[in-house]
Amino acid sequence: MAEQPVRGVQIVFQLPLHDDETVDFDTLGVEIDHVFEAGADGLVMAMVTEVLRLSDSERHEVARFSCQAAAGRGPVVVSVGAESSRLACGFAEQAQRDGAAAVMAIPPVSIGVDESQLRQYYERILQATSLPVIVQDASGYVGRPMSIALQAGLMERWGEDRVLFKPEANPIGPRLTALREATGGRARVFEGSGGIALLDSFRRGVVGTMPGADLVEPLVALWQSLEAGDWDRAVAISEPLTSLVMLQESLDSFLAVEKHILVRKGIFGNEIIRGPVGFVLDDETRAEVDRRYDRLMKVI
Repeated sequence: MAEQPVRGVQIVFQLPLHDDETVDFDTLGVEIDHVFEAGADGLVMAMVTEVLRLSDSERHEVARFSCQAAAGRGPVVVSVGAESSRLACGFAEQAQRDGAAAVMAIPPVSIGVDESQLRQYYERILQATSLPVIVQDASGYVGRPMSIALQAGLMERWGEDRVLFKPEANPIGPRLTALREATGGRARVFEGSGGIALLDSFRRGVVGTMPGADLVEPLVALWQSLEAGDWDRAVAISEPLTSLVMLQESLDSFLAVEKHILVRKGIFGNEIIRGPVGFVLDDETRAEVDRRYDRLMKVI
């Protein structure tokens, strides 16, 4: 299989569920078709795919299905973060067998580990697979920020083709610049704020963005505008996009809003999320999401 570059708009797909909360693979196939038909460059299985709410066997099954469904249309990144290095390595090995183009790993979420332990965690994943490993600092959702020195050190040892980054710790812009400077400008970085920080992050040298499937059309249009140097159009898209994404302040609020929009678009048949959940979309917030979504779609 020819290597597919991981760059541009890499869509993190949401997980459709049946009424009994089992995975709805038929609808997942429809979602993946929609993502690529809308112009996405690739596919990502990650936090908003509810990976932390899946069993090990379900994670394998969803990863395998997504790789097969995306074959020939774009690369697939599979999230392999786990509570132990052994589990994370197993997920990484399986992802490579399934045809993933790269893996991505958050740190363990149930424990706070020091940097020497965290370095060993990522190095074991790197040893377990020959794929690029995207280091995801998911401290916007879980855990605490990873130091720039740790991240740069991993890339220095393993190289810029093996260690990539998705930084989400605040302040995003200054930390992105610090990572760029610590790696001599060689770091390959993906924006992970849902698009809020994309204009600023693009100026700082990101190679791609990883938003949700619900806003694939405006994110593709925004990325294409940035690459073309059309900043007027980029700003026109970014302002209503930011207004919409700002309603989402936690992982479960992202899930609720994204699934609502996917239902509205006719991709999903329901908004089911595996519980317990930390956010419930009430009627007034739902109406505000719809208002801001309508405003966004008028500018693309």
